[in-house]
Amino acid sequence: MGTEVAETATRLSVFAKRLAQARQRMGVSQKQLGVLAGLEPHVASPRINQYERGVHEPPLETARQLAKALGVPAAFLYAEDDQLAKLLLLWSEMSASERRKLVKDVEAQRSQR
Repeated sequence: MGTEVAETATRLSVFAKRLAQARQRMGVSQKQLGVLAGLEPHVASPRINQYERGVHEPPLETARQLAKALGVPAAFLYAEDDQLAKLLLLWSEMSASERRKLVKDVEAQRSQR
């Protein structure tokens, strides 16, 4: 398997895993998610199923619509590292002031090294 093909397979499996994870976290069916993201009802379930199985990857705009419907940052759907994915979910739930404070705290901690 070539490097490009291997990277694509990894990215697809990460996207598929994160999409299913976020959908289950929200507690909606594949069809409900597809409709919420703007897909036609008759293609919603099969399309989401294909995305979750890694058969196809959606165009970036569709991925953004899926993320918005799921209430997660689009970056979450592509996060290969589980800890980063968790941080992205937490980040999305924080207020702007909480985010600024967190960044400031992390920067201060890193400068103390």
